[in-house]
Amino acid sequence: METLRFAFQAMASPCEIVMGAEDPAAAASAAAAAEAEVRRIEAKYSRFQPGSVIGQINATAHTQAIALDAETSALMDYAGRLHLLSDGLFDITTGLLQSAWDFKAGRLPEQAVLDDLLAHVGWSHVQLAANSLHIDDPRVQLDFGGFGKEYAADRATGVLIAAGVKSGYVDLGGDIRVIGPKPDGSAWQMGIRHPRKTGGIFAGMPMTTGALATSGDYERYFEKDGRHYCHILSPKTGWPVRYWQSVSVLAPLATTAGATCTIAMLKQEEGLDFLHQSGFPFLAIDADGQPHTHNNELNA
Repeated sequence: METLRFAFQAMASPCEIVMGAEDPAAAASAAAAAEAEVRRIEAKYSRFQPGSVIGQINATAHTQAIALDAETSALMDYAGRLHLLSDGLFDITTGLLQSAWDFKAGRLPEQAVLDDLLAHVGWSHVQLAANSLHIDDPRVQLDFGGFGKEYAADRATGVLIAAGVKSGYVDLGGDIRVIGPKPDGSAWQMGIRHPRKTGGIFAGMPMTTGALATSGDYERYFEKDGRHYCHILSPKTGWPVRYWQSVSVLAPLATTAGATCTIAMLKQEEGLDFLHQSGFPFLAIDADGQPHTHNNELNA
């Protein structure tokens, strides 16, 4: 059995499907189906994709209730649960806030601009019924960016398992879901990116199953007057979080791991208590570059 790798670009990230296979043609077919599932989810739920469900909701849900299919309804329910779990910090209505931040130009927004946008942010603007959704404010913009990539990793993994794959993993821009160990039974060695050294690895993680996700302040950011401003914005203030450089979590599902990471980032000073309460192994790197770990499975 050989190890095969299938690379592609999706969700603005480098992606890879890795599997142990005895039949390369069957493996390529399974990888193509898994990639197609990732692209289906991106086309359906990215607010930047023409004709996406989220785009349609953002454009018309304030004028009439929008019917939701079962998948979308389940994801909306999940968003509501994350909002509750995070004390309102994980909020998919923050899409509008992104318009105030130009990370390429490195320009700070005026507080008056943020205050105006914050008036149109909040899960309370979303009314969910059994199979429909209505938004009471035309400026509210939903964004599944907080869990879309992790959901795609789980779905793609499901496609591979259904095709009979027992060894391998899906890696969507660092959000990883492992199907099973290497063909020889040993663990895959996953690296956790160093948040301040380009191309550097802060820690390693051997994995034979489960998921590993990371949320950090290094994907989109700029520095101004000695301060670091990242793309993870608080729905309470409109300003970027500052307490953690990155948080990595190991959990059974990528959606669970990713949501836990993001909530910890958003909770800032209270994030460490939240991570301990989750019970999941984690590696959190604070603003001074100091690591905090739990369960000794993610070690720097």
